[in-house]
Amino acid sequence: MRPLVFTLAILMLIGAANQIRSSVDDEKAVAALDTEYQAAVKRNDAATMDRLLADDFVLVTGFGKIYTKADLLEEARSKRLVYEHQEDSEQKVRVWGGTAVITALLWAKGTENGKPFDYRVWFSDTYVRMPNGWRYVFGQASTRLSNTP
Repeated sequence: MRPLVFTLAILMLIGAANQIRSSVDDEKAVAALDTEYQAAVKRNDAATMDRLLADDFVLVTGFGKIYTKADLLEEARSKRLVYEHQEDSEQKVRVWGGTAVITALLWAKGTENGKPFDYRVWFSDTYVRMPNGWRYVFGQASTRLSNTP
């Protein structure tokens, strides 16, 4: 009986180690996707944005404005926004099974229709594992921070 208990204990430890490794791998994968998404926004790369965004994607800003996937793709194609910076920092990824949430501080600087902007916002991005891979399904941003350097 003892060898069976020992074998079961070893199998449970291996399973737990695989889950931890899988979670770390998922964190890295989702972090890379979100960084890729921010870079695509900076370049107004609608094709990459389209690939990463879920069809029913929604973004809610700190001002209460709601954007859909179609809204963001149209904005990218219009080239109304020209970014000098569109990078995040303090990125933290948390994974729960097939759902991942990223929180980070975004710095956006550039021009919109020729008028300059420069602001920072905290955001949370939610990704869900779908049959075709991780997809960005929901984003929420704070109001613009007043202590922008």
